[in-house]
Amino acid sequence: MLSAMTANYDVAIVGAGAAGIAAARRLSLSGLTTIVFEASPRIGGRAWTHALAGVPLDLGCGWLHSAERNSWRRVAEEMGFAIDRGTAAWGEQYQDRGFSAAERRAARRAYAAWFARLESAPPASDCAADALKPGDEWNPFIESISGYLNGDALARVSVADSLAYDEASTDTNWRAPAGYGALIAASFPAGVELRLAAPVERIALDGRSVALATPLGEARASAAIVTVSTAVLASGAIALPPDLEPWRRAAEGLPLGRNEKLFFEIAAPDAFPPENHVHGNPRDAGAGSYTIRPFGRPVVEGFFGGAGAAVVAEEGLVAGFAHATKELVALFGAKVRRSLKPLVGSNWTRTDWIGGGYSHALPGRRTARADLARPFDGKIFFAGEATHPFDFSTAHGAHDTGVCAAEEAIAALKPRSARATGA
Repeated sequence: MLSAMTANYDVAIVGAGAAGIAAARRLSLSGLTTIVFEASPRIGGRAWTHALAGVPLDLGCGWLHSAERNSWRRVAEEMGFAIDRGTAAWGEQYQDRGFSAAERRAARRAYAAWFARLESAPPASDCAADALKPGDEWNPFIESISGYLNGDALARVSVADSLAYDEASTDTNWRAPAGYGALIAASFPAGVELRLAAPVERIALDGRSVALATPLGEARASAAIVTVSTAVLASGAIALPPDLEPWRRAAEGLPLGRNEKLFFEIAAPDAFPPENHVHGNPRDAGAGSYTIRPFGRPVVEGFFGGAGAAVVAEEGLVAGFAHATKELVALFGAKVRRSLKPLVGSNWTRTDWIGGGYSHALPGRRTARADLARPFDGKIFFAGEATHPFDFSTAHGAHDTGVCAAEEAIAALKPRSARATGA
C-alpha cells in the first residue's frame, strides 16, 4: 500500500528525470499538491553524476548545450553551481594521432557537403542516409557523427528532424564541474512528495481523476504528467488507456538511440595530456570520442554512439572497455595499456526504466514529436526531451517541456478549482 502518503493529489508526475524535476519545480510554486513517482532508486534519469573517490563523472548528459539559452544554466546560477565556460575540444586531435590534419580537413569537407545536400536538396525519403555520396571514404566518419548526435545509423534518421535541431542549436557548450547530473538532482524542490523505486505500472481514467497503479499501491490525481522515455512508452511497460494508443504510436516513431559512456582511470596521469581530445578510427562508424583528462582529472571519458555503443549494449561493459582500449592503444601506443584502468560505464540501453540514450525521429516521423506533446482531455500531459520540437536529445529541452506541461496542468486545474469553491 501507499504508506505515509496522501492517496489523492492535484498532480502526479511519472518520472523524476530532468523533465519531471522541472515540472515539480514549477508546480511547487503553484499551491497544487504534487507527487513524483520514479521507477529507479535515484532521481535524475539520464542525468546521472556518479562520484568515485571524490571525482564527479557524468554517465549521462555532461554538456550544457546552447548554453547561453540553456534553462539549467540559469538554475545553476540561482543555486550557486559553478559553470565552466571553456571551449569544447571535440574538434581537436591531440598531436594529429591517427587522424592527420589533412584527413580531418577532408573529413570535414565531406561532412559539410553531405549536410549541405540535406539542406538544399533533402531526399524525398526524409532518410539522412540517402544524402550520402555512394562510396565516399568518409561515409563511416559521417556515420560516427550521427552515432554521437542521434545514437543510430543515418538510415534510421529523419532529415527534417535533424535540420530542426541544427537550426535552433548554438555552438556554445559549457560544463558543470560538479556534474550536470548532480545539478539536476540537487534542484528537486522541497515540499514535493517523491517515491523512488516506484514504477507506475498502469494509468487509468476514472471519472474526473487519473488513477496510477504502482507496487506501493494506487494513487489518484486530478492530472498526471508523464515524462518517461519513449522506449518505456512504446514498450507498453506502462499500461495506458485505449484512448492513448496514438501517443504510444507516436513514441514508436521517436526511438532512443544507443549512446554510452566509459570512464578509465589513468594510473599514470603524465601518460596523457590534460583537457584534450582524440577521435577513434575515423574510418570506423563505431569509433569513440575521447576526452582526455577533463578538468585535469586522472580519467579518460569515452563517448560512443550508434555502432560503437552497440558493443556495450549487446556484449556488455567488458567488451566495451576492450573496444575502447584497442582504440586508445592504436592512438597512444602499447605502453598506455598499463596506465588505463576501467572505472565505470553506462548501459542505458539495458536499463529497464530508460531503454537507450536520447530520441531521434525515424524517417517520415518528424511530426511524432508534436503528436506526443499533445495533452489528453485536460488530464494527462506529456513531457521529456522527445516532446521538444527542436531541443530534443538535451537536458534543457527536457526541462522546458516539463515546465510547459506543468503550466498546462495548472491552467487545466484552475477552472475546476474555481468551480469547486464557487468562485
